[in-house]
Amino acid sequence: MTDPTKRSVMKLTALASLAMSAALVGCGKKEEPAAPVAEPAASVAAKPEPLKVAFAYVGPVGDAGWTFAHDNARKAAEAEFGDKIVTSFVENVPESADAERVMRDLVGQGNKLIFGTTFGYMEPMLKVAADTPDVKFEHATGYKTAANLRTYDSRTYEGAYMAGVIAGGMTKSNTLGVVGSIPIPEVIRNINAFTMGAQSVNPKVKTKVVWINKWFDPPKEGEGAQSLISGGADVLFQNTDSSAVLQKADEKGKLAFGWDSDMSKYAPNAHLASAIINWAPYYKKAIKDALEGTWTTGGVWWGVKENAIDIVSISDKVPAELKAKVETVKAGLIDGSFVIWKGPIVGQDGKEVLKKDEVADDKFLGGVNFYVKGVEGKVPSGK
Repeated sequence: MTDPTKRSVMKLTALASLAMSAALVGCGKKEEPAAPVAEPAASVAAKPEPLKVAFAYVGPVGDAGWTFAHDNARKAAEAEFGDKIVTSFVENVPESADAERVMRDLVGQGNKLIFGTTFGYMEPMLKVAADTPDVKFEHATGYKTAANLRTYDSRTYEGAYMAGVIAGGMTKSNTLGVVGSIPIPEVIRNINAFTMGAQSVNPKVKTKVVWINKWFDPPKEGEGAQSLISGGADVLFQNTDSSAVLQKADEKGKLAFGWDSDMSKYAPNAHLASAIINWAPYYKKAIKDALEGTWTTGGVWWGVKENAIDIVSISDKVPAELKAKVETVKAGLIDGSFVIWKGPIVGQDGKEVLKKDEVADDKFLGGVNFYVKGVEGKVPSGK
């Protein structure tokens, strides 16, 4: 039983507590609601790492020709894709075992797309590609592929043919000269196309060839040009990488062409036109493929139709009728109404290599190892 006195004390304490609570309410005091707990911030998606793209060049970027054209296209790709890619290049990479070392070094730097820009890199690139299946390789002017290596090329013979049209109409001696680099089908094909273009407007022309067995060697290129001039050539063409042939023609009062890029500024008096390569459309396509995960192996060979080949800066010395002829050829190459390698085409030995109306396929073009009628001398056996 509870003590009555204790019960009274407890009752009084409870009443006092209630009175205090009522007083607080009467004064307007309210309990503030607890601050809401902040939700954790949504995680921001990490920005993808840029694709690292590397280029191996056979010559210096300042060669004014082949490598210069490749590097201009690399810069165009940078402008196209911005911070989605990071590019780098190595210049003066020899076509030897050293190319393999360079390719492996580029892989080690984290590059996932590597372009090798000359024929002689083919075997080294195949070896490195086999060892690094997570890297994509692109080989210019080659013909061997792998699961992670594809080839790309430009139909340079189209530019050579258009230059030939101009040369055939401009020569006074009916003797043209070509400084050749290395006797592979690509170069032999260009010499033939140049000659056929010239013959289309002047059947009397003949073409002399000097081989220097180098892609880029300005002194040797100049010596080759001098030899051709001494042999009676008054219009010079080249399949080498510097402007030396054009400059030698200028020095000797002859005419010549730029090759691979616009060389008009180097010798404006001698310059008739420049047959150029625009690699930018292909490089943009290849990089886009790699970025989007649509890259596949195979081979691509682009020309005038794809804006990869053109002839530019045609001199005012070239008569209007020759310019019109070039424009007709160009338009025909774009819409398919004109084909350069269409029979009858006769070899140097007088034998028909393409019958009347027969059109050469790419396999035929890839194996050209003969001169057409009108080209003097013998095709070298190789390096």
